[in-house]
Amino acid sequence: MSGDAELLRGLELMRAGEFFAAHEELELAWRAAPAGERDFFQGLVHVAVAWYQAGRGRPVACASQLGKARRRLAAYAPAHRGVDVGSVLAQIDAAAACVAAASLDLPRLDLP
Repeated sequence: MSGDAELLRGLELMRAGEFFAAHEELELAWRAAPAGERDFFQGLVHVAVAWYQAGRGRPVACASQLGKARRRLAAYAPAHRGVDVGSVLAQIDAAAACVAAASLDLPRLDLP
């Protein structure tokens, strides 16, 4: 399937905390994806960027990316392309609660 290699590499990079590189890899998959899957890949891009922005100390940008990620990924729950989207959405919600409580100490992403 188109984007499989980039998806796997992007998830691997997110697990390693390499959020900027993950964003780049997932963006390649998003650009090549068929129309029906673009939101899925773009949602994962937003997740990577949210964690990246948290690491840079940017709460407004982080919160914005979390909201975009949730909106784009919700339609793919509970799972899509081997990704437990339900779990990712729960992690987005936990991260959003941290940001709302004035903390950028986001929980570590747990991606299977």
